[in-house]
Amino acid sequence: MKVIILGSGVVGVTSAWYLAEAGHEVVVVDRQPGPALETSFGNAGEISPGYASPWAAPGIPMKALKWLFMEHAPLILRPQVDMAMLRWLVAMLRNCTASRYAVNKSRMVRIAEFSRDRLIDLRQATGIQYDERSRGTLQLFRDPRQLEGIDKDVEVLRADGVPFEILSRDECILAEPGLAYSKESIAGGLRLPNDETGDCYKFTNALAEMAAAKGVSFRYGVDIQGLVTAGGAVAGVSTSAGTLEGDAYLVALGSYSPGLVRPLGLRLPVYPVKGYSITAPIVAAERAPVSTLLDESFKVAITRLGDRIRVGGMAEISGFNNSLPPARRATLEHSVGTLFPEAGDLAGATYWSGLRPMTPDSTPIIGRTRYSNLFLNTGHGTLGWTMACGSGHVIADIISERDPAIDTSDLSLDRYDSH
Repeated sequence: MKVIILGSGVVGVTSAWYLAEAGHEVVVVDRQPGPALETSFGNAGEISPGYASPWAAPGIPMKALKWLFMEHAPLILRPQVDMAMLRWLVAMLRNCTASRYAVNKSRMVRIAEFSRDRLIDLRQATGIQYDERSRGTLQLFRDPRQLEGIDKDVEVLRADGVPFEILSRDECILAEPGLAYSKESIAGGLRLPNDETGDCYKFTNALAEMAAAKGVSFRYGVDIQGLVTAGGAVAGVSTSAGTLEGDAYLVALGSYSPGLVRPLGLRLPVYPVKGYSITAPIVAAERAPVSTLLDESFKVAITRLGDRIRVGGMAEISGFNNSLPPARRATLEHSVGTLFPEAGDLAGATYWSGLRPMTPDSTPIIGRTRYSNLFLNTGHGTLGWTMACGSGHVIADIISERDPAIDTSDLSLDRYDSH
């Protein structure tokens, strides 16, 4: 079967790999000149299945109000006349209940744990290199009240069998020795020893090369203009290079997925939530992180990627906007500079932003649509890198009409029909 994949980010490329493994003819189409040049390019670098948590949680509305007035705010809201933004915010607020949080987190962890295992298998089978480290992730709490509020997360981790450690200040420093140079208050931490780190951009490019060697065709620099339908199915993709035809079509366009399928009467509750990162060369290795640290106060991830430090985070709800305000960079520098002082050359850091495709329940949309040969693999939010291999494996099984290895009954677009 010929499968046309729209999008060459980490989700599109992993989907291509697993579909090729299943024996399909695969064509990947993207407007960019190469893979992973948008949201997959400069993400935080963490592969943290156990920290796969919904943004919509009990207490978040009140916290969000407080964050809006912080100097180094983890949330930035820029209201505008945008019905898609309003619908998404209302739907997210509906998910801020204890019962929905538990359901959403459980299925996110299900995908993420499966994905981490598939990534390990892929690494062992191919020897793929991407500045990978398997040193765990430490969620750091500066405030004792943050540490006291982890019960609901620990309960889900325990229920899903995810190994974890609750650490004191001194134990946090043992896990991340660079913290010994920090003068900040450290109340403790929650550590997941099985988590990994790696450069998503390097991974996606290396996997694209291996996929091409398997026969996958990559059509870069091609604008995707629309889907052509006939008789309840997709008949082709209208592009700047003409109409491309296949047997099945997979939309993996991140934040741009809703616009493509809207003319078909499909409403995807996916909205772009902007994130930022800086990447600094390490100048004092003993002061640098050894893996990933999550700064809970500012919702910032600090990750070791080879000889670099990647600092990423924040959530800005402002539509399709890729500006780089100095204030956002200042927040990232403040987080890493106070916890790992003088570890990296912050003045020489590169600065980047990307549009994360968020769903209101933080779970990606993976599966079939009401069009018989149109499939979705999108809406991964901040966890595209964490969930990519699992999502690609699952959608390859669905398209190949095989039973996926995990439950996918609550992952498709159909789950929103009852809301």
